[in-house]
Amino acid sequence: MKIALIQTTLYWENPKQNRQALEQKINAISEKVDLIVLPEMFTSGFTMNPVSVAETMQGETILWLKNRAKNKNCAITGSLVIQENNNYYNRLVFVFPNGEIQTYDKRHLFTLAGEEKVYTAGKEKCIVEYKGFKICPFICYDLRFPVFSRNVEEYDVLIYVANWPEPRINAWNILLKARAVENMCYTIGVNRIGEDEHNHLYSGHTQLVDYLGEYIVNPQINEGVFIANINKNALVEMRKKLNFLNDRDDFKINI
Repeated sequence: MKIALIQTTLYWENPKQNRQALEQKINAISEKVDLIVLPEMFTSGFTMNPVSVAETMQGETILWLKNRAKNKNCAITGSLVIQENNNYYNRLVFVFPNGEIQTYDKRHLFTLAGEEKVYTAGKEKCIVEYKGFKICPFICYDLRFPVFSRNVEEYDVLIYVANWPEPRINAWNILLKARAVENMCYTIGVNRIGEDEHNHLYSGHTQLVDYLGEYIVNPQINEGVFIANINKNALVEMRKKLNFLNDRDDFKINI
């Protein structure tokens, strides 16, 4: 499967401008890709003012994603602010080329920024089956909590979309490799770059790590679209050879 990782600056609480900028980058992808990955809250930046940018699942951005997926004949994923049943969610949407959608609501809300005060936490993992791969998507702060992401579903790919700030970027790099190694899966991290309205700096480090912790896409510091392939057969063969997942602990998470 060929994956395009889009690392970009984000315009603060400006969904229209962010869609326009991302559309240019998506349209500029000249080769055939199967999946495009966008950052966390790609329409707004990491805002604690959801009322200013929230949309519904029938809103402009969802329609835009469906159109992009159809036109490029590929899946697209990233998170945005969704209002539903009088609650706000930091929701990742995985949009298939045919317009179908699966969703994941961020489980671990970032208390350091007060995210839990304005958003409602999700309760369930999401496993997406696409192009012969089982994909498990998460959002930013989820990266710090390995129990919830533990590979008990035999997934092949972890995705973390993020607005992960520069002062803690070393943790981002370490934890992405850790998740890849402990779960014996490909692990994708797509982060933004630039500066937000609160003067928080983001240095990107978008990357793709294989199941042994080796870089397929090295951490990137510039704006751009980074394309790479992942191989299901190679993953399966390595799991057969090493069998580490067979020795994992059984547990139950109380939510």
